[in-house]
This record gives sequence, C-alpha cells and structure tokens, in this order.
Amino acid sequence: MTTAKFLRIFQNKLKPIIGMIHIQALPGTPENKLSPDKIIEKALEEAFVYKAAGIDALMIENMHDVPYQKNFAAPEVTAMMAIIAHEIKQNTALPLGIQILAAANKEAIAAAYASGADFIRAEGFVYGHLADEGYIDSNAAKLLRYRKQINADIVAVFTDIKKKHSSHTITSDLDIVEMAKAAEFFLSDGLIITGSHTGEAADFEELQKVYENTRLPVFIGSGINFENIDKFFPAADAFIVGSYFKKDNLWKNELKPKKIKDFMEKVEKLRTESILS
Repeated sequence: MTTAKFLRIFQNKLKPIIGMIHIQALPGTPENKLSPDKIIEKALEEAFVYKAAGIDALMIENMHDVPYQKNFAAPEVTAMMAIIAHEIKQNTALPLGIQILAAANKEAIAAAYASGADFIRAEGFVYGHLADEGYIDSNAAKLLRYRKQINADIVAVFTDIKKKHSSHTITSDLDIVEMAKAAEFFLSDGLIITGSHTGEAADFEELQKVYENTRLPVFIGSGINFENIDKFFPAADAFIVGSYFKKDNLWKNELKPKKIKDFMEKVEKLRTESILS
C-alpha cells in the first residue's frame, strides 16, 4: 500500500525502482584508498549513469566500509555521507535515500536531514537479531525520538524486517507478518523485505503475506533482476536494486548502463500493463 509520504517522495511514480550506489571506502575505514574529492566524484558518476538510464530514485550506502561498526558511524563517515547525498540530490533532483552500516540509523537521519535526502533505510527497527557485527537491538523508540528532536520528520524511515545477513533464531517463533505489524505499530514509514543475503531474492510467500496484511508500503530490498521482476512486480510497492546493475551481478563492480536501461524499459512495460489491466 502506498501512503501520502511515499507518494510525495517518489513523485507518484508507480512502483519506483531505487538504484543503489555503494560508496567507496570512506576516510578512517580499513579499505579507504581515495581522497574525499575522489569518493564524491565516483558517487556522482554513478548517480549520473543511473539517471541517464531512467532510474526513478537513488540510495547511497557505505558498503565498502568493512568491517562495519555496530550502531555507530564515526563523524568523518557521517559527514561524508551527508556531503555525498547533498551533491547527488542537487545534481540529479531524484528521490534519495541513505543507509549507514551497521544500524547507524541516527547518523543516517542526521545525514539525510542535513543533505536534503528523502529517506533512510533502518536496520533493527523492531525485534533484535544477531548480525555479523554482533547483536543488533531494536531501536525504533530512540530513532524516532531523535528524528523529532532535530525536527526531521520530513525524512521517512523505511525499515528492514527479518534482515539479510542475520540470524533470527531468537524470533523464530514469530511470523514475518507479526514483525511487519509491530513495525507498523511503532510508526515505520515502510517495510523492506529481503532474501538471506545480498543478491538473493525475497521469499515470495512471505512477501505476499506482508503485502496483503499491512497498510505500509512494502519494498523488496534484494535479489531483483531482469528475469524475476515480472513475478515480483505485483507483490510490492517499490524495489531496491544494486547487485544486478553491476558487472557480473557483483555489488563491488562497476555499473553496466545497458542493464539498467533494459531493466527500466521492462519496468515501464509492466507499469503500462498494470494500469491497463
């Protein structure tokens, strides 16, 4: 289901496609090799490739900053993410989101509000889970109070449930619909469903159950590609696509403009068919 906030952010676009920009390793992180100027330049290059290929929206993520710190981003990381977001927003005018790993949701809110970005992707919003960074506790109360304190209610918080790259044994007695309803009750602006790891599609039956039993927009956050978008298109409100748009479907590699363009042309056909049906 779409909401007024969702429609405002995505400019009434039917089932928007959000292209991922995996920011090069940032200052202070083990893999950092580039200067701030070069990192910004690389991110802008990818943003322009996406826009030229017809993408609907963008999201930036510090995925090269391995190993990730839990519930924390250093000041230099937060500052860089805000600067990059501001540059992309000013130069593309596309809807833009921010995710800062791992579960650095408050820092993402700050960067989004400062830069004019539209939304964040938040880990650990409801229910705890065990990730490779360690135990991630639920953070909805602290996060939304922080958003209110800095007057950043304009920034939407789209939240992962049953997040990828994590163990959910401690919540194994909970159906994913219960998790979705808890996130809705705790004022999430939208739900993100993924497979078990980057590049793996969501479980279709779980996705359908969430889509049919919540009033929130539902995003698919992993595993969407040219071959399966037909199947998943009716069962979600938006799609976050990263790995598929890269060479060899690997998130670390460079973008392939033709893959993006062909994918978006197929999406436009699906939109037309959806409207006509």
